[in-house]
Amino acid sequence: MSGQSEANLELGLKVNLDSTRQILDILRNVNPGVRIVYPSSLAVYGPSSSDGDDDGGGGGKEGRELTTERIAPSPRSSYGAQKLICETLLNDFSRRGLLDARILRLPTVTVRPGKPTGAASSFASGIFREPLNGEKAILPVSKELEIWIASPRTVVRNLILAKDIPTERYAGRSRTVNLPGITVTVDEMLKALEKVGGQKALDLVEQRIDEGTETIVKSWPTRLDTSLAKSLGFVDDHPLEQTLQEYLEDYSKRS
Repeated sequence: MSGQSEANLELGLKVNLDSTRQILDILRNVNPGVRIVYPSSLAVYGPSSSDGDDDGGGGGKEGRELTTERIAPSPRSSYGAQKLICETLLNDFSRRGLLDARILRLPTVTVRPGKPTGAASSFASGIFREPLNGEKAILPVSKELEIWIASPRTVVRNLILAKDIPTERYAGRSRTVNLPGITVTVDEMLKALEKVGGQKALDLVEQRIDEGTETIVKSWPTRLDTSLAKSLGFVDDHPLEQTLQEYLEDYSKRS
């Protein structure tokens, strides 16, 4: 997870890099050429040049540069660096014919079920999940912050679609693809919470800024070019209110 990887470098290396390398080595030796769908992250990028200051974030949505797969990654977190190393290995193993990888750079997945995690983006689920279940949630970032998100249903559907993309569609190019998502501000997220859960749910969110979390999340791009993904058959995400309704249907105690 992004937050834990920043706080504990050795743990992050073991979980995100070493374990992945071991799995890939086993697969390429035991089952050469096997198809692999690897969930990577937008954290491999640094902030786009139009995301405001050198730390990213801030500003309105208009006139923003789209981050494409052709932009050289420049991660601003250990988690992003570790994911990028794994991407590089998968691309090289695929070039050699040792594996057949599909590398998907996921948006922040919102709303995740379960308990809060060590991810810097954990709040993006927590500010919905806990209030909709009648529990308090902490908001560690500013309300003006933008974030690139996608619903669990959309992400799962695209992960499944990835396994069936013919290898020849990747001929001569990277296996890396930006998955579709939507750009929202934290303020828009809170308004969606109020619309679905009412003022009672909104009142359960307490803003308590954590500079470490905000710095990591601000380093991620917020507007991505997904034309390659769409050309390969991946599907777009839907409005945030629909995602919240899906969460209530799938996971909420009230469902």
